[in-house]
Amino acid sequence: MSYARETAPLPQGKITAILVLTTLMWGGSFLFNKIGMREIPPVQFFFFRFALAALLMGIVCIPRLGRLNRQIVRRGAVVGIALAAVNLSFVLGVSGTTISRAGYLNNLFVIFIPLLSFFFWRERVDRVTSGGVLLAVAGLWFLASGGAEGFNRGDVLSTVCALFIAVHIIAVSRVLRDEDVYLVTLVQFATVACVGAVISLALPWPAFRVGAAGGWSLAYCAIFPTVICFTLQNTFQRYTTPTRAGLIYTLDPVWSMLAGVFILGERLTSREFSGCMLILAAVAGPLAVRLYLEQKQRSLYRLGAAGEAAEEGE
Repeated sequence: MSYARETAPLPQGKITAILVLTTLMWGGSFLFNKIGMREIPPVQFFFFRFALAALLMGIVCIPRLGRLNRQIVRRGAVVGIALAAVNLSFVLGVSGTTISRAGYLNNLFVIFIPLLSFFFWRERVDRVTSGGVLLAVAGLWFLASGGAEGFNRGDVLSTVCALFIAVHIIAVSRVLRDEDVYLVTLVQFATVACVGAVISLALPWPAFRVGAAGGWSLAYCAIFPTVICFTLQNTFQRYTTPTRAGLIYTLDPVWSMLAGVFILGERLTSREFSGCMLILAAVAGPLAVRLYLEQKQRSLYRLGAAGEAAEEGE
């Protein structure tokens, strides 16, 4: 048995801090998507963001392009299609609801992953996850009954986005092997940009003008939660446990809610706030329990190893 702490190139505290930073940048994307889409329609924003991200990632990958092969292109395209579904539903969801609600609904992907694994591969759903599902359902009910519009179209699309996030995570874990993560990321971004181009050309192109707010929002979303976040997560997440990383990522909706309340002036009713907190508990609770069990198992492993060493010393 091996542990991330023992193989990490940096102290675990620094790795945690880097992953927390990625949640801050991703939480900021809710805010900047909302601001940017005041000037740029959602589908066009989606296309421009990933076209710019693919261009920037292509520049980063120039020294690696000689290693690009059919396998990387094929597998990167598969997960790229899933990523396109994630981000298309994301922009459409955020454009139709508050970023406070969207952030918590997107985080339901943690619940969807074990459910999809059960339905498609019959992987067992433990009691802790089942409890999380029940809390999530309660949270959705509070959200649906708490807002002025109920559970609106944007909320539905934000929930669908969470489902696609789960699909993308499963696709990455089952499709990708030992490929160059930078090249795979480049192919993913290029695939998303191509999907965005096709959709943009298939639909009527609305008239719009990109001002300073839209331009800066687009630049932020392309650079920070896309190129930088993917690079940091691909580089450092592998040096911690999935449970610890998942628990850190539950900070995403906290940042989006704070941005919504203090910058956009969004206000949640008591029922909406209760729904968000129930969804947070549904996501973070099972992860916290698993982290506790992991740490307990780690302690037992170390005690056993120390006992074996002592016996060998005798």
